Amino acid sequence: MADRTPPLSVDELRAFVDAGEIDTIVLAFTDMQGRLQGKRFAARFFLDDVLEHGTEGCNYLLAVDAEMNTVGGYAMSSWDRGYGDFALHGDTATLRRTPWDAGTALLLADLAWHDGSPVVASPRQILRRQLDRLAEHGWSAYAGTELEFMVFKDTYEDAWARGYRDMNPANQYNVDYSVLGTGRVEPLLRRIRNEMGAAGMTVESAKGECNLGQHEIAFRYDEALTTCDQHAVYKTGAKQIAAQEGASLTFMAKWDEREGNSCHIHLSLRDEAGNPVFADDADPYGMSPLMRHFLAGQIAAMRDFTLLYAPNINSYKRFRAGSFAPTALAWGPDNRTCALRVVGHGLSHRFENRLPGGDVNPYLAVAGMVAAGLYGVEHELELPEACTGNAYEQGADRVPTHLREAARRWTDSALARAAFGDEVVEHYANMARVELDAFDSAVTDWERFRSFERM
Repeated sequence: MADRTPPLSVDELRAFVDAGEIDTIVLAFTDMQGRLQGKRFAARFFLDDVLEHGTEGCNYLLAVDAEMNTVGGYAMSSWDRGYGDFALHGDTATLRRTPWDAGTALLLADLAWHDGSPVVASPRQILRRQLDRLAEHGWSAYAGTELEFMVFKDTYEDAWARGYRDMNPANQYNVDYSVLGTGRVEPLLRRIRNEMGAAGMTVESAKGECNLGQHEIAFRYDEALTTCDQHAVYKTGAKQIAAQEGASLTFMAKWDEREGNSCHIHLSLRDEAGNPVFADDADPYGMSPLMRHFLAGQIAAMRDFTLLYAPNINSYKRFRAGSFAPTALAWGPDNRTCALRVVGHGLSHRFENRLPGGDVNPYLAVAGMVAAGLYGVEHELELPEACTGNAYEQGADRVPTHLREAARRWTDSALARAAFGDEVVEHYANMARVELDAFDSAVTDWERFRSFERM
C-alpha cells in the first residue's frame, strides 16, 4: 500500500505552535463543487479541543449550489430537516503547512453524522468507497491530475465589478511550450510551484498552453486519495497566491471560444506488493488482460458517468471536434483525439481520461474511473479495437453534449446505482437539476446582443 506519511506530523505541528511559527489551523473538506469549505481555528485551541474530537459544520454545505443558495431536492439537508450539523474529523495524513497563508497549517476532513456513520454523499467518502472495493481485489490506484488554468492581469474584485468583460490575459498569443511565454508570468508560476512544494506536493513542471494566458503546472502522481487531496488544496492555494499578486486565474472548463481548461486524469493499478497490474509486454499495446477489461469498463460506463467528469453547464462547451477535448468514446495508444489515451510502460503503464475539464471534482471523477474499471473487470468486458487515427472523424459513439443528457443518463443508470448506491445517485442528480434550473432561468449576454435591437 501507499505511504501516507503526512507532509507535517502532529508532533511537528505542536512544536511549530509552541515556537509561535503556526498560529492558525484550517480544518476543511471538499464540497460537491470541489471547493474547500471549513473553519479557521486558533492553533492552541485546535490542538487542545478539535484535533481529537473534530468540529461541526452545517450540513447544507453538501446541499447548496455554486452561489451557496439553499435549494430543494436534497434528502440529507433541507428546511424541513432543520439544516442541522455534520461532523468534520481531520485526517492527519493530510496535515500540511500552507505557505500562502502566513502562520497557517491545513488539515482535510472526512464527514460523519453524529452517530459516527459516514456522510456517503461526501466526495471524499465516495472515492474512499470505490478504493475499498479495489482493495478487496488486492489492488490500489495511483492517479495524476493535469490541471490547466488561465491567468489574467486583473484582480478578482476588478473582474467581478466589470462583469468579467474586457479581461487582460497574461499572454496575448498562443504560448504552448513557449519558454518566453511562461517567462512572462514566471514570478507567479514560480510562487505557486515553490509554495506547493513547501506544502508537501512534488512539483514536476510548468508549461504554457494554447489559449491566451493559459498555463499548466504538473505534479507527480500519487496514491489516488492523496492526489485528489492535493488537487483540492492546489486549486484553492493557486487562487489565493494569484490574488496576493494582484492577478486572477480560472480553472473553468471553457472561458471563451478558444481552447478550454482540461483536467486529464491518469490512472494505474498496483497489487499488494507494489507491482504494476496493467502491464504485459506480450500484448501489442503493453496491456495486461486486466487492463483491457478495466479500460473496456471505462468505455462502457463513460456516458452514464459523464456527470462525474463534466458536472456543470459550462463543462460541455469544451466538447468540440478538433479542440483536443474528446467527443468520441474511443481509446488509442498515445492518441489525443480519443477520450481514453494509453501511455507509459511498466510501473507507469496507465490510461488517461481526457474528458474532465478544470472544473471537475477530482474525488468524483477518480471514483467514477475506478467504478467503471471494476465493472469491466467483474464482467470481463472485451475492449474494442484501438483508434490509431483521428477519432473525431471515425464515427465512434459520442459523449453527452449537454448537462441535461448527462444527468438523465446518470439518473437512469443501473450501473451507477449498483456502484454508488441510490443515495449518491439521487444526490448528484439533484445537483445537476439545480444547475439546469438556474441556467434555464438566466438571460445571457449572447441573447441580449443577438436580440435587443434586431429581433
